[in-house]
Amino acid sequence: MEIAAVQHDIAWQNAAMTTSRLEPLITRAAATGARLIVLSEMFATGFSMRPDLVAEPAGGPTEQWLTAQARQHGAWMVGSIAQWGTDGRAVNVAVLVDPEGCAHRYEKMHPFTFAGEHEHYQAGDKPLTVDVEGLRTTIFICYDLRFADEFWDLAPDTDCYVVVANWPRSRREHWRTLLRARAIENQAYVVGVNRVGVAEDVHHTGDSTIVDPLGQTLTEAAHIQTVLSADVDPAEVRRIRARFPFLADRRVRP
Repeated sequence: MEIAAVQHDIAWQNAAMTTSRLEPLITRAAATGARLIVLSEMFATGFSMRPDLVAEPAGGPTEQWLTAQARQHGAWMVGSIAQWGTDGRAVNVAVLVDPEGCAHRYEKMHPFTFAGEHEHYQAGDKPLTVDVEGLRTTIFICYDLRFADEFWDLAPDTDCYVVVANWPRSRREHWRTLLRARAIENQAYVVGVNRVGVAEDVHHTGDSTIVDPLGQTLTEAAHIQTVLSADVDPAEVRRIRARFPFLADRRVRP
């Protein structure tokens, strides 16, 4: 199946403006035949520590827009949104919507304490793996990428990891290196989608990429708004794991 990564800028704390600007890029992604279209972390507002300004209820306007795009283009869509949890605290949640409009949610398990995210957004405690038309797809958000054990635990049931992000230019080599490392360690595809542009003096270079299960880069881009796409094949994951059965040698943690 084909996956499209939409590398885009974000109008700071302005969901209506951002989603309007995203629509032509999503149309372009769908035109390539992509079955899964991936946006960035907090794709509509930017990585804001003001949930009072940007958070919405589950099923709110931004999620409704995402659902409408999935239905319009007949494709799966995913990106993260600041939403209010059931306990009244905000969560950074990746919403994965299928072509019929059914939503799956993953709440970011590792808030970025360096930026104070933990003070404004509650941590999730459950991973999310969904069968996307035969591709077992696990969703992570930005800072989660640094915690290899989370990826290891899910590897036996994952063909493709999707990581949506607002990763800064100052640590771009960490982003690029860790994406390839997660692919190599787990013998799975990794799709990393990062924003471009500037938010409150923080610069983002994108460096979105799709990496194959041997760590080879299938496509990547930096600095510009663009749509990247690549074909991924769960049969290739099975073939590589059978030829190089490294996962079987991984020790189970107590």
